Amino acid sequence: MKPFAALLSLISVIAATPLLFEGQIPLNSELAYPGFDLDVNALRLVQTQESEEPVWMTELEKIQLKAQGVKFFDVTESQELGSSASFKSRIKPSFPVPNATEIVKPILKNLSITGPEENLKKFSSFRTRYYRSDTGKQSQEWLLSRISEITAEYASESLRELITTRVFPHSWSQSSIIVSIKGSSTDDDSVVIIGAHQDSTNLWPFLPAPGADDDGSGSVTILESYRALIAADFRPARTIEFHWYSAEEGGLLGSQAIAKDYEARSINVIAMSQFDMTAWVKRGTREEVGIITDFTDEDLTKFNMALVDLYLDIPYVKTQCGYACSDHASWRKAGYPASFTIESSFENSNKNIHSTNDRIDISDEFSFTHMLEFSKLAVAFAVELGSVKATD
Repeated sequence: MKPFAALLSLISVIAATPLLFEGQIPLNSELAYPGFDLDVNALRLVQTQESEEPVWMTELEKIQLKAQGVKFFDVTESQELGSSASFKSRIKPSFPVPNATEIVKPILKNLSITGPEENLKKFSSFRTRYYRSDTGKQSQEWLLSRISEITAEYASESLRELITTRVFPHSWSQSSIIVSIKGSSTDDDSVVIIGAHQDSTNLWPFLPAPGADDDGSGSVTILESYRALIAADFRPARTIEFHWYSAEEGGLLGSQAIAKDYEARSINVIAMSQFDMTAWVKRGTREEVGIITDFTDEDLTKFNMALVDLYLDIPYVKTQCGYACSDHASWRKAGYPASFTIESSFENSNKNIHSTNDRIDISDEFSFTHMLEFSKLAVAFAVELGSVKATD
């Protein structure tokens, strides 16, 4: 499809979704906007199904796919992801029955909605956190500073020696962020990852995108779990990492870049858990944790179910999300065990995402107490896998 034809098709999609596109669409003849580094005519290699080969399309055509609700990998910079022969032949780990309640439960009592509410109010105040925007870079810098403040305030001096915070740069302006709590084991080099994506988008990316639920909620959810862990002086046997990915909305770009780097360096990731949208409870439905069962690791998914049963005050529901649904897919593609939890069954999730209405004040369906349940899950995931050795 030619760029102009793609633009006309995109406008027809926009016209059919007035709830998401209030007012006039700010197009101009050059398709260039101040504060954005985005060439809509640039060619990108995109894969929309696991069984299909990726195809070349323009950035504008990729935006159109997003507007139509199509999930995809943008593999332009990560075509070799998952190609390592050693990873294809590695023995898959097994996961223990959760048994660290004496460590987990006291930490859960220190979780709060106060920090997440304050953090999300600020994080969703940026006009957009789109990964190729000036404000997307500014939001990432704010998040990095907030992580540093929390580390300085809540981690003891000796624990801070085990914590490293690093920026993972990309070819676009918004970097990803990785925080690591080094494990004490001298004979176990494995790593546990807890992730969320920091970027946001509107269906037409130049429009405002507060992204309170998608995925501001997941970002501050895992930040609160990190705070509670270090406040409790938790010292894992296995290294625990918290990741805040850039450019999930652009086709899982940030997580692919990091997974590719870890695969190339043979980093032994034992488990990865993604938190993408954790705040919405649809009116009239049961409050529950959505556990994604497709395109995820079956054993790690069952482990998450056991954690919900043991540590959370609400039940889980099995649900499906589709191909390339969130950043866990990048790790699965690299051959690592990956899982994904979401705010509800997929059909009951927040329909205001990718719009100006993805705000904390849009409805009483946006719930910080619901987010707290996911912070509990992240803490339990970190402690149970960080304290108990999974067997190969």
